[in-house]
Amino acid sequence: MRPFNYLRLDDPAAAVKAVSQNQTARFLAGGTNVLDLMKEDIERPTELVDITRLKLAEIKTANGGVSIGALATNSATANHPFVRENFPLLTLAIVAGASGQLRNMATNGGNLMQRTRCQYFYDISMPCNKREPGTGCGALQGINRIHAIFGHSDKCVATYPGDMANALYALDAVVRILSTNGQERTLPVQDFHRLPGDTPEKDNNLAHGELIVGIDVPKNNFAAKSYYLKVRDRASYAFALVAVAAALETSGRDIKQARVVLGSVAHKPWRSAEAEQALVGKPANDETFKAAAEAALSGAEPLEHNAYKVELGKRSIVLALQRAMNGGAA
Repeated sequence: MRPFNYLRLDDPAAAVKAVSQNQTARFLAGGTNVLDLMKEDIERPTELVDITRLKLAEIKTANGGVSIGALATNSATANHPFVRENFPLLTLAIVAGASGQLRNMATNGGNLMQRTRCQYFYDISMPCNKREPGTGCGALQGINRIHAIFGHSDKCVATYPGDMANALYALDAVVRILSTNGQERTLPVQDFHRLPGDTPEKDNNLAHGELIVGIDVPKNNFAAKSYYLKVRDRASYAFALVAVAAALETSGRDIKQARVVLGSVAHKPWRSAEAEQALVGKPANDETFKAAAEAALSGAEPLEHNAYKVELGKRSIVLALQRAMNGGAA
């Protein structure tokens, strides 16, 4: 662990100012990702600005939807009665991630900000454009079993590892951000994360010093038919090989609205417009679900070691849609 300055503030504007004035400063909330990155010598902030005393942990209803504080913990969010009843997809996604102990510490804002779990990113002896721009991508010609099959570039093939964001993409959430000019701005969650392109070191569209203050999830009609499926190498405390956030609104047996978001297949949660288009207006049956799965994976570009994700993704979409149609029951 390298030396760093520690500053604890209780005012959001002061916290934003402190970080924005120092390019090597970072916010500290639950610390479940940034502290690991510091211990591994991947990130080397010279100052940590502790924001845990900011009053940003409230979870409240708003126009039939829910407004979730950036500093509310994952556990508090997943277990909130209104969230459980009206947004069960979000609860399922959160509890699929990490462990109970980590969810008790991890915050919603930090969850959105978490960095990739690519082993080449974590191994500082290996080249990584995300960790050190211009050094190359070790995974591109290396062991890329867990890596992207959508949206990757010749600079980076890493995936976004989180679960909560996959549900937020399906639920059309909006991220509220305090900017460095003191004004609050909003960003649809689908525009929050970035694809790697030529700048894989940039995970998201926040400017340095900007602070997530909340996440708003609008009212929807998906509560009765939604499901989060996470496929991984072991049953707990593991990141997904493929994940699916699926939600349906039906009229009788016909599908009125659909959401299909794939996780761990791209540098950001991958919402499939192709799958959704294949579902809307069709009967909710296995034939429709299989057609949607084929549409979702039709544009996949697997690497040397992860072609299995194409078939796994198709089967996962079908299973997630079946369980969503069954009211979320396995």
